[in-house]
Amino acid sequence: MPNNSQPIKISRGRPWLVTFLAVLLLSGTARAWWNEGWTVRKKITLDPVASAVGEPIGTSVVLVRLYDGNFQFGAALEDGSGVRFIAADDKTPLKFHLERYDGLLYEAFAWVKVPDIKPGAPISFWLYYGNTGEGAPGGGDSKTTYDPETVLVWHFSETGAPVDATSGGHNAEGTGLPVSASVIAGGLRLAGQGGLIVPAAPELAWAEGGAATVSLWVKAASLAPNAVLLSRREGEKSFIIGLDNGVPYVEISGQRTAAGAALEANAWKHLAVTAEAGKLTLWVGGESYATLAVGLPALNTPFTLGKEKAADGEESPASFIGEVDEFQLAKTARPSGWVKVAALGQGGEEAEKKLIVIGEDEQSKHGGEGEIMKHLSLITDISKSLTIDGWVVIVLCALLAMVGGIVAVAKFLYLNRISKATTAFLKHWEDLSGNLHVLDSGDEETIRSMGGKATPQTQKLLKQSPLYHIYQIGFGEIQDRLATARENFTGLSGRSMQAIRSTLDGGLVREIQKLNSSLVFLTIGIAGGPYLGLLGTVIGVMITFAVIAKSGQVEVNSIAPGIAGALLATVAGLAVAIPALFAYSYIASRIKDAVSDMQVFIDEFVAKIAEFYSEPNR
Repeated sequence: MPNNSQPIKISRGRPWLVTFLAVLLLSGTARAWWNEGWTVRKKITLDPVASAVGEPIGTSVVLVRLYDGNFQFGAALEDGSGVRFIAADDKTPLKFHLERYDGLLYEAFAWVKVPDIKPGAPISFWLYYGNTGEGAPGGGDSKTTYDPETVLVWHFSETGAPVDATSGGHNAEGTGLPVSASVIAGGLRLAGQGGLIVPAAPELAWAEGGAATVSLWVKAASLAPNAVLLSRREGEKSFIIGLDNGVPYVEISGQRTAAGAALEANAWKHLAVTAEAGKLTLWVGGESYATLAVGLPALNTPFTLGKEKAADGEESPASFIGEVDEFQLAKTARPSGWVKVAALGQGGEEAEKKLIVIGEDEQSKHGGEGEIMKHLSLITDISKSLTIDGWVVIVLCALLAMVGGIVAVAKFLYLNRISKATTAFLKHWEDLSGNLHVLDSGDEETIRSMGGKATPQTQKLLKQSPLYHIYQIGFGEIQDRLATARENFTGLSGRSMQAIRSTLDGGLVREIQKLNSSLVFLTIGIAGGPYLGLLGTVIGVMITFAVIAKSGQVEVNSIAPGIAGALLATVAGLAVAIPALFAYSYIASRIKDAVSDMQVFIDEFVAKIAEFYSEPNR
C-alpha cells in the first residue's frame, strides 16, 4: 500500500538565527558553491544579444551540448545522473532532463528549462557535476521540464516508436527508421513508405481561430513536388506543412502561404508554425518566411508525420522523404524570440555557440568547507521543524554566547596588558630593591617613577600592573610613617610591619576582585547553556509527540523532523557551554598566575622593607 502521509511541520524557523548558531559552531568563510558534494562546476551563459535575438523570448527549454572538449566525462557518473543545473543565484535547481548521455562516445544532450529569458540581456546558470556518491542520482525529469503549454515533444532518441517527453503521454503510433546521429542526438528517417501517427487527444484539439505552435527540424533527401511533412485533416478542413520542390509552405483548408526561397537538399533546417488571432506565420531558420491571414480550423483528429493518407484512405504519393528531429507541439503561439532561440540553439553550428556559451571548469578547492556547507544545509533543514519555544531557547543561548564572547575577549586583552606591564615593573623593581632609601624623600613623583628610573611613557605602562599598585600602597604606608616620625624615626616596629602587610593584603584582595570581575557571565554560560538547551529539547519533544498523537501518524517521517528540531536546542546550549568552559579554564589559569605573582611580590616587598626600615635591636 502506498504511503501518502507527509512529515509533520510543527513550525517554520528563521534562517538568520540558524546562520548565527552555525557561526558559533563553525568558523571560516564559506565559498559560494551550491553543494560541495559536486566537485566541478561551469558557468553556462545564454546570450541573446550576441545572437541578435531582439524579440521577446520568455521561458524556454534550451539545449546544452556536452562533449569531451567542454565536459569531463570521467569525473561524472556513467549514466550522467549526477549532472545538475543551478540558477545564477547558486541556490535554485533548474528543471532539466538528458535526452542522451554516452560516457563512451563522450557526448551528452541536456534540455534545461530557463525561466524568463530577456532579449536584451544575457542570462547565466551553472552546470554542476563530479558527484559520484550515492546522493547524486535522480537529477533530471522530462515530465517537469516543459511548461503546461507544451503538449507533445518527440526527441526520436528511442529505438522503438517515439515517446512523448512531456507528461501528456502522446506516444507515436507506427515507426520510422531510427537514426542514431541526427541534428540533436537521435532522429527519424521517413522514406515515404509509412509515417507516424499522433493519436487524437483532448489537449491536442484545436479551436476555431485558436493558438498553437508546431516546431521541428527537417532534412530533405529529395526535393519532390508537394511533399507533405505534417498533416491533419477532418472533412474539408485541413492543416498541412510541406515542401514543394524544396519550398516550405503551410496550407490551411486549401489556402497556401506564398512561395519563398527553397531549402537545400540534405541540409538541416528548423521549421516552425505559429497561429494566433486569425494569423498564421511560417518560420524558417528562426526568421519569418511567410504569413497567412487565416486562423486555425477546428480540428481534433490525429496528426500524420510523413506518409499521408488520401481522402479515400489510400496512401498519397506526395510524401516527405528525408529525416526529422525534435518535433514539438504547443497550445499557445510562441513569441518570435522563442522560435529564433530554438532555431539558433539547436542547430549545432556557429550560431549555437554564440547563443550558448559554456565556460571553463571550476574546481571545488575547499573539501573541508564542503563538509561544513553540508552540515549548514542540514541544520537549515532541521530548523524548519523547530517550535517557537525552541527558537526562544536558541535566542537566549545566542545572547549568552555573545555576552560570554565579549567578556572572554576583554579578559584576554586585559591579562595580556597586565603581563606586559608586570614584566616592565619587575625589571625596574630589581634595580630599585637594592636601595629603597632613594624613596625616603617623600616625593610622590619619585615613588611613581621608581626612583626616577621610569619615564612618563613607562609609567603609563606600569599603571596597568597589579604589582605596581601594591608597590605604591606599600611605599605610601612607609611615607606616612616617615612623615609622622620626622627626625625621631628610628625604624619600623613589628606592629608597623604587620599593619603594612595587612594593607598590602587588602590591596591584593581588591586586585583579585578586578581580575575576577565579569567572569560570572562565563560561569552562567557553562552552567546555564546546557540546561536551557535541555529545556528547549524537552518542550520540543513533548510538542512533537502531542501533535503525532493528535494526527495519528506514527512513522519515521512524522517523528524524525520534530525530534531533530528539538535536539537543535541542546546543540545550541552545548555550543554556548563548551567554548565558555575552555575560555574560563584558560582565563582562570592566567588569573592564578597573576595572583601568585602578587603574593610573591608582597612577601619580597615586606622582606625588603624589614631589611631597610626595621628598628635596631635594643
